[in-house]
Amino acid sequence: MALTQPRVPPATSTRPRIGVLGSFGGFNIGDEAILLCVLSCLRSHRPDARLVVFSRDAEHTRLHRPDADEVVHWEGVPQKPVLDALESLDLLVVGGGGFLYDGEARRYLRLVKAAQDRGVPTFAYAVGAGPLSEAADREAVRTVLSAMDEVVVRDEESHLVLEEVGVECEITVTADPALLLPREPFTEQMMLQEGLPTDTRLVGMSVREPGRAAEKLDEGDYHALLADVADFLTRRMDAHVVFVPMERQDVHHAHAVLSRMSAPDRGRILHNTYSPGEILGFMDHLDLVVGMRLHFVMFAALSGLPVLPLPYSGKVFDFARRMGAPALVGVAREQAGLMLAEVDRLWDEFPERRSVLEGRMRRLRELAGETCARCGVLLDRVDGVTATPGRIRHHHGEGA
Repeated sequence: MALTQPRVPPATSTRPRIGVLGSFGGFNIGDEAILLCVLSCLRSHRPDARLVVFSRDAEHTRLHRPDADEVVHWEGVPQKPVLDALESLDLLVVGGGGFLYDGEARRYLRLVKAAQDRGVPTFAYAVGAGPLSEAADREAVRTVLSAMDEVVVRDEESHLVLEEVGVECEITVTADPALLLPREPFTEQMMLQEGLPTDTRLVGMSVREPGRAAEKLDEGDYHALLADVADFLTRRMDAHVVFVPMERQDVHHAHAVLSRMSAPDRGRILHNTYSPGEILGFMDHLDLVVGMRLHFVMFAALSGLPVLPLPYSGKVFDFARRMGAPALVGVAREQAGLMLAEVDRLWDEFPERRSVLEGRMRRLRELAGETCARCGVLLDRVDGVTATPGRIRHHHGEGA
């Protein structure tokens, strides 16, 4: 790998400056959980580092992530301040999270390419990838990831996608960073504020919107399907169903499912705003979970709950396989009978399955920790160069 001429670091500080780029800014609870875990990893390895978060909503990130030393707004703003911030970095950590898909990948990777052109080392922190069919996104992924110092993905599905696109570097598979999220209490007072019963079984459900990351979903079809599942569980378990929005748009789809239930009076939607750790803590109040959102399913599995993932995409299918959950092949109305049979079996057999789930989740948490360790090795290598005057940086391309 070619090296640029030695550069004199800024005289203002000898602390390493580490940038973190992902889909941050309060748009998705799972992405915010990832940011918290990545910052925690970096801080544990280098307490003196200056952590710079590149956010799509800087105000939200400054308010909710006081552990970030700087926040740079990068979306829809003049690019010179963003490029100047990239220029000042000693390392850019990309991810985690699943933003490498059609229509999104090229936007994020434009910043990564700019960092690489300025000689900044780059590390893909357990990213997710796919679907990738658009030529511009495939080209961006192929060229930019191939030039990264290390590429770590969170699942085998992403590995296969990157190989098919033509990424020409070693790809390591670990697990999602949010598996290391610290739990925060979801108190009885919070339950009361949400109007949730505390004297009956509760089933958690997660729904999402169709879109570029979930193109195969038919909106009316899966609304009706999930209403059938919710009604079945209220009868089978004598339970109430609680819909947990992981993104703002999820509220609309939760209402759509609720309106199709034959027993809508036994359904609730969480309306207040909670931190990722509090949503993880909310799992302590649940008895069973049925979910589409990856991190909702993940939080349930971390909490040792019986969980039926609804695999609208490869990343959910892959996680379901790794946690040993029933392997449904999609979310469609014709699968209603199979889905009801699976959730019925899951409820009956979970006492025997619990130890398997717990063992698999321990292993996934270990793999999530491996990403942090790998990032630390790169940071040590970079810091070993940048700690002395006249730092040498990797150079991956020409121009800005």
